[in-house]
Amino acid sequence: MNFTLSNRARTLSMALMGLGLVVAGIGFVTTRSHDAAHAGQHFWSALFLNGFFFFGISLGALFFYSLQWATETAWSVLVRRVYEGIVGFLPIGAAVIVICLLAGQFHLNHIWHWMDHRVYDPADLEHYDPIIAGKSAYLNAPFFWLRVVLFMGTFIFAANWFRKQSLKMDQLTGDDLRTQHLLTYRRSALFLVFFAVFSSVLSWDWLMSIDTHWFSTLYGWYIFAGMWCTAMVTGVIVVLYLKSKGYLPQVNNNHIHDMGKWVFATSFLWSYLWFSQFMLYWYADIPEEVAYAAVRIEHHPGLMWGMFFINFAVPMVLLMSRDAKRNPRFLIGVGTVILIGHWLNVCQLVLPGALGENFHQVGALEAGLGLFFLGLFVLIVLRTLTKAPLTVVNSPYLEESVHHSI
Repeated sequence: MNFTLSNRARTLSMALMGLGLVVAGIGFVTTRSHDAAHAGQHFWSALFLNGFFFFGISLGALFFYSLQWATETAWSVLVRRVYEGIVGFLPIGAAVIVICLLAGQFHLNHIWHWMDHRVYDPADLEHYDPIIAGKSAYLNAPFFWLRVVLFMGTFIFAANWFRKQSLKMDQLTGDDLRTQHLLTYRRSALFLVFFAVFSSVLSWDWLMSIDTHWFSTLYGWYIFAGMWCTAMVTGVIVVLYLKSKGYLPQVNNNHIHDMGKWVFATSFLWSYLWFSQFMLYWYADIPEEVAYAAVRIEHHPGLMWGMFFINFAVPMVLLMSRDAKRNPRFLIGVGTVILIGHWLNVCQLVLPGALGENFHQVGALEAGLGLFFLGLFVLIVLRTLTKAPLTVVNSPYLEESVHHSI
């Protein structure tokens, strides 16, 4: 069955985008009236954090989608197209990130302080930074942009390739289907190797380097866990939305239960990595290492602890039971709260380092752009879902997925 994008869904998406632009405009004018010198920096920071957040959802979906291929998992075959739809936003998210990075490279924003060439010049006593200069072998424009092109190119190529193979399998049967399945199986395993490296390095390049003096060996895993968790939440919300409209009739409570378990598990993975990273620095209490957390705890405690409470306590308390993972309305409500919690997490990753002492709280500019990107994300995902049958036609594991039970 093919999905048809209703006028109501399209209108709601456009309304979210319009409302977001209005709220963001009000936020920008308010910011400019209070701090005209840094209004542009606020805008670029808000644009980057929202672009990265929704890009991360799509990238997490691409990872999970590839993982299902590589492990030859049967239960997820019926919802495969949903993850393909979520991955459809990947090029747009990538474009927003690249625009923000280019703006930083050409000094239209100063989110990444290391992009200022003056910090590497010992003769410039005002701007020279020996710590950043010591990282110049890694943090330099040619090598950085080589990585950007490599990462984005690999992710977009993989997303398009997997999508084409998935659609191609709908036309195959017998030995041809098995051959195509094995090809995709092998390629997905290879992609996961590249993903493991690239997802960590991009987190160092685009997020950790905002606070250039600080580093964490757990940071890559921590960012990856957030992307994976938000992708799982988005996946279950989209599936439940489609079922409420009469689509995906073969997806049963057992599939929903498994998706709910993934939300629960990835929430705990994220919480474990957050605590592990924080605890080690807190225990060692080395001044140059705790600066990152100290700024957030001393100046933004509500954001720091609030987002952790949402992302840890909410799924732990509300998604523990079997019934909770099978209740559509409950899952959508809890999932929405978790998405907000992870959006706040990206805010605290970006804004304190990008804005420094000029960051006081998450405001209308960040929230408005968040609503705009939410509307755009929903529109792109739903449009992608209209371009192919919602359920795969042929798969070696289709029958097993249809009769999945736990």
